[in-house]
Amino acid sequence: MSAPESPVLELFHRIADPPSATARRFVTDHALEDRVRFRNLTYEEVEKDWRERGGHTSPALWDGARLHQGAEAVVARLLAVVNLGRDDS
Repeated sequence: MSAPESPVLELFHRIADPPSATARRFVTDHALEDRVRFRNLTYEEVEKDWRERGGHTSPALWDGARLHQGAEAVVARLLAVVNLGRDDS
């Protein structure tokens, strides 16, 4: 029997946005690429998903229950994943 898969977090970001770069860098610096799906807000479908989750600020991290918006909130949520090794905060 294999371990249950952890849900993938979704990082809504903009390529040229410095706060988004901070969030992306945190993901790569902490080897979370297998846990975080990058969603570029340039694409209409991605922006639609972001707005449906209440998006108004980028970057934003969807954890399956809540949208964490702004670089500080995103990094804080990701830090919980790194430090605690779990998805609930």
